[in-house]
Amino acid sequence: MRPVRACLVMACIALGPARAAELDVASLFESIAHEPPGRATFHETKFLALLDTPLESSGELVFTPPDRLEKRTLKPRPESVTVDRDRVVIERAGKRHSLAMREQPQAAVLVDGIRATLAGDLASLTRTYSAALEGTPARWRLVLRPLDPALAALVERVEIGGAQAQVRSVEIFQADGDRSVMTISPSP
Repeated sequence: MRPVRACLVMACIALGPARAAELDVASLFESIAHEPPGRATFHETKFLALLDTPLESSGELVFTPPDRLEKRTLKPRPESVTVDRDRVVIERAGKRHSLAMREQPQAAVLVDGIRATLAGDLASLTRTYSAALEGTPARWRLVLRPLDPALAALVERVEIGGAQAQVRSVEIFQADGDRSVMTISPSP
């Protein structure tokens, strides 16, 4: 009987630290929600079936909770995309275009998932996506899949990676096979 009890005690000791290192979506989003807004730099690579080589870009991201996201591309050409609530403003080559998010459902589903994640707003996120989380607080990956079949016909999934309460990457897998990978680094 003693060896069995010793095995149970050892198993409980072994499981203790593993449970402490576990991560769940609610606790991750709670920690993200408490992060102050900030700036980051990005490097994005887009893999498009129509092109032989990937498109590379880099620049700065600015998120102002709960729903303002700015992407300022510096290379290869200056461009600015600002999403504020349900409006998108694109500035490129001295021209400015504004449109409602509902006019671009593919963009809207992507932006909503990213903004909800950056704001730590799990309730908003789960209205549009199923969310599966894997990893540890030191290195996690959140896999988002659109709940609406019409949106799923456009976007297969979005994978957001991070460490602690920081988002470090966003990978978008479109249903047509195109994808983009953005790596994010905090600005100094």
